[in-house]
Amino acid sequence: MRVTQSMLSSNSLRHLSSSYEKLGNYQDQLATGQKITRPSQDPVVAMKGMYYRSNLTENEQYQRNLSEAYLWMDNSEAGLEHASQALERVQYLIIQGKNDTYSDEDRVAIAQEIEQIKQDMVEVANTKVAGRYIYNGTDVDHAPVAKGNPPVVNMNTEDYAVEVSAGLKLKVNVNGDKVFNQALFNTLQGIKQGFSDDTYSAEGMDNLLKDLEGQISTLQAERSEAGARYNRLEMIENRLGKTEVMAKSIISDNEDADIEQVITNLKNQESVHRAALSVGARIIQPTLMDFLR
Repeated sequence: MRVTQSMLSSNSLRHLSSSYEKLGNYQDQLATGQKITRPSQDPVVAMKGMYYRSNLTENEQYQRNLSEAYLWMDNSEAGLEHASQALERVQYLIIQGKNDTYSDEDRVAIAQEIEQIKQDMVEVANTKVAGRYIYNGTDVDHAPVAKGNPPVVNMNTEDYAVEVSAGLKLKVNVNGDKVFNQALFNTLQGIKQGFSDDTYSAEGMDNLLKDLEGQISTLQAERSEAGARYNRLEMIENRLGKTEVMAKSIISDNEDADIEQVITNLKNQESVHRAALSVGARIIQPTLMDFLR
């Protein structure tokens, strides 16, 4: 095959262009720290990167959902603790008021304090977080308890669940009807009336005290159940944290360039490129006048 001057020149320019492209790729890797800057450079790396980043984004969304779950459960627990202390105070006042040394005026004072506690319990039952009632199940737009004598309870008991992992929804609310139910407010109203009028009787107060103790026991059981779910939430958070670390490590292995190797490749390519330029200069240098001499 006859090799002409134009063929040598074209091949030389093509190889120089390819060399420039390789130099450009290595310089991009060195500047960005990434193996590729566009999918066409390595479709496999690009596709794996999209898949890994999708998993990471999903994990990050679950972690944001965890924040909402913690918000509900922390505020629910705070309300239950407050309610527990309030009912224990009522229990103490009943035992105190049953003392025969207390006068009618003393019992009226106790009744007034119990009235304030009852109103406070209504406020706790109607606790709102981020504009939503946390003790009314899924009906978060309406207050579960209306003021009255006694207060009127209209409680939604459906589970308010938050998705905290793939296919896993965790209940984050407490069953408000087990804590702030109609029976509780009826009991508080009965205790208040029993101390404030002439119908006071030790036997009747004993029955109300027994009812109150049952309510306190139910409240403590609900707190324990909520605490168990809180512990599970912490375990899920720990697992999601580990998953995030592993996902970022996989993304780094897939996409991050080996800087030491890139520098070595860049230096080698620069040497090859200089050699190609030198040879190309020798090939392209002759002109028509050189052949006519």
